[in-house]
Amino acid sequence: MSTPSHDPDAEQEIDLRSVWNRIAARWWLPALGVVAGLLAGFALALGSGKVYEGSALLYVGQPLTPGGSPIQSIATTPNQVGEIVRSEAALKEAAKMSGIRVGKLRGHVSTRAISPGVQSRAAATLLVEVTVQGDSPPRRIALAATTLAQHVIDRVSDYPDLKIASFRQRLEGINARLESVAVRITALEEAQAEARDLTPLERLELISLADNAEQRRGQLLDQQTSAQQFLSLAERVEKAQVIDPAVGVATTARSGRNGALVGALIGLLLGCAAALLADPFLARRARTT
Repeated sequence: MSTPSHDPDAEQEIDLRSVWNRIAARWWLPALGVVAGLLAGFALALGSGKVYEGSALLYVGQPLTPGGSPIQSIATTPNQVGEIVRSEAALKEAAKMSGIRVGKLRGHVSTRAISPGVQSRAAATLLVEVTVQGDSPPRRIALAATTLAQHVIDRVSDYPDLKIASFRQRLEGINARLESVAVRITALEEAQAEARDLTPLERLELISLADNAEQRRGQLLDQQTSAQQFLSLAERVEKAQVIDPAVGVATTARSGRNGALVGALIGLLLGCAAALLADPFLARRARTT
């Protein structure tokens, strides 16, 4: 006579069915837990207080070689902006300008690279959003974020600033030479108008001098246009700049929806646990009475 074989799967199915039956018998306990968790989670989320955040949109700039090719620099190094804005020097400067304590800024500053689309990895790092969050007044939060963005500009713009200063100095020299040539052309034109007793050779010499001055002025105007274009390129493309200053907006420290969902899940688990423990508790209480 063979003994029946042991079936662990059948015992597991019976245990799970028993657990489900015990929970279903007191279904109102999990339901009550869900309702209580929803209300508690939503109330905690709303009671966590209002916070404000401000985000400044920063263009970190794209330095170029004299030939116009992009070059790698501190501005285009990945994650460099985040390291700069979270440094103690940056936080102290932002605290000084905004009136927010450094301790309230530390840990509440974040950066996010704005991708312009399917482009090169270097291009994706040119726009960065610098965000400050806290319970300080919105005006101070916004000022802190904009100050941090400006701090980044001060740290990454050495090379563009040098090019800008050089082009401005070059423009000043070109403008000065243009004024000198203009004076010479005016004098030659007056001399031609007043010269009645000059020989043909002398008149030809005046005309030649005037033509040379006009040609020189044309060359200087071309140089002026070229320098202005390079200056504009350095100021608007190579140099970092704040595209949009930060504006403080109200937000909540926690999402009411997420808080309610988490509370409902916790309430459901507690309700199921209460339904499972109800029978042993009631049996123990009946034996003691």
